[in-house]
Amino acid sequence: MKRIAPKLAVAVLGATFTFGAISAKAAAPEYGGNLNIVVGSKIPSYDGHIESTFGMIHPIRPFYSLLIRENPDNPASPTDFVCDICVGSVPEGTEGGTKFTFKIRTGVKFHDGTPLTSADVKASFDKVVNPPKGIASNRKAYFKMVESITTPDAETLVFKLKHPSGTFIPAVAMPFNFIYSKKDLDTHGYTWHQKNINGTGAFSFVEHVQGSHVKGKKNPNYHHKGRPYLDSYTALAAPKMSVRLQAIRGGRADIEFRGFPPKARDDLVKALGDKITVQESDWNCVLLASPNHEVKPFDDPKVRRALTLAVDRKSGSKYLSNIAIVKTPGGIVFPQHPMATPMSELKANIAGYSDDVAASRAQAKKLLKEAGQEGLKFTFLNRGVDQPYKIVGTWLLGQWKKAGMKVDQVVKPTTPFYASLRKKGDFDVSVDFNCQSIVNPIADVSKFLPSAGNNYANFEDAKLESLYDELLKAGTPEEQTPLLRAYEKRVLNDLSSQLVTLWWYKINPHRSYVKGWKIAPSHYLNQSLDNIWIDAAEKKSQGVN
Repeated sequence: MKRIAPKLAVAVLGATFTFGAISAKAAAPEYGGNLNIVVGSKIPSYDGHIESTFGMIHPIRPFYSLLIRENPDNPASPTDFVCDICVGSVPEGTEGGTKFTFKIRTGVKFHDGTPLTSADVKASFDKVVNPPKGIASNRKAYFKMVESITTPDAETLVFKLKHPSGTFIPAVAMPFNFIYSKKDLDTHGYTWHQKNINGTGAFSFVEHVQGSHVKGKKNPNYHHKGRPYLDSYTALAAPKMSVRLQAIRGGRADIEFRGFPPKARDDLVKALGDKITVQESDWNCVLLASPNHEVKPFDDPKVRRALTLAVDRKSGSKYLSNIAIVKTPGGIVFPQHPMATPMSELKANIAGYSDDVAASRAQAKKLLKEAGQEGLKFTFLNRGVDQPYKIVGTWLLGQWKKAGMKVDQVVKPTTPFYASLRKKGDFDVSVDFNCQSIVNPIADVSKFLPSAGNNYANFEDAKLESLYDELLKAGTPEEQTPLLRAYEKRVLNDLSSQLVTLWWYKINPHRSYVKGWKIAPSHYLNQSLDNIWIDAAEKKSQGVN
């Protein structure tokens, strides 16, 4: 690091590093300019309520507002939330922490000119919390504690909870909870937003040219006065990492919000010097493998446990962290959070975490033989995104081979990949991920609930559901931690319903004339673009048009 970055600024939540020139005093933001973003994935749909991919968030989030959001000036904090569509401070719970009353801004308009009221916010959260039959909601499980949502008047929204829950406010702040117009939902139906855009965000929709770009222009009526600073932004589709790197290096793009591997960072710094700034952070995102329990032999827990026993996470971390955006071994909780299970406990209690890899693989072979699946053959479904899916997927195939398994890999582009997970179920074992926004362990681990809309393993387990219900009602970390440990053990060990590979590591190089944006431990956070500005003089000095 010293070789390429003699100046280093450090902030805390899992270490955020910033390379490049650091001014003693921040300059005043400037207005104007277009921000060019490169995005490494296609857009499955525009609907934030059903999607969970950066491929949607990065180009589409700037068109929408949220009820509350992470503080854009302090996005690394898991507890610093500010009002977006609401006014004042984020409310404290009343009635024993079971009632949250939000006052809604007046004068806010959707991009089509329709005034926003509390009815629009209620309709949006109804779609997330209690969707009609046949309508998907990817984060429904995060709101299991909600009893009712009411609107006493046009400027007031009230959530009543069944019980107090420390996960509620962070769940409300998730960046996928786009505020939609009730008129649009009533008139066009609950699938309209998958292909149409009408929000109240900092930018209004201009165009989407498939395979090329999404364009947004400044919303002059944006409710955060004085913002956005940019005149426009363009999200350029660039599935290949080499194309994204060359775009930033050559000045055709300004920033990539998802993250590059270490070598790419080093190459950019070497080529551009102080023309590039690099921000780094641990990442609340983990790559999984999900067996399809409805497909034999993966209905057998012995077979599923063999999959995880074959994986050497320790050596994988050492090797893969040099070439991919993954780094840290861990369980189902973000490893930098105080409630995460220490590695010593994972090694002692969870299959597949032992340092004795040879013994683990011998056990895997034994279990497969007992299940009548010696020399197991299956197909692994992977997503057509280079980092880290293809790299980690290829590594997994090698790990399973060392336990006597014979695995073919099929790679699908993002849209058909999601179709296989959500609709068709035509896979044996699939790459999967739990990429969250706000670091909120109890909400984050809802991904592993059989009833969760984003759990693609296709199984039921009453004990797991019961444990999670207890976890939601636990009021303190002291009460929550043992329940979280039991829940994790049920997922990773007893059921082996899914397996964890490695947690990700976020590296964001951007042109140094891009100002105002701060990294968070998630590639979903701080993506409204209303706080970003371009230093025109610095951009000109770099020879970028």
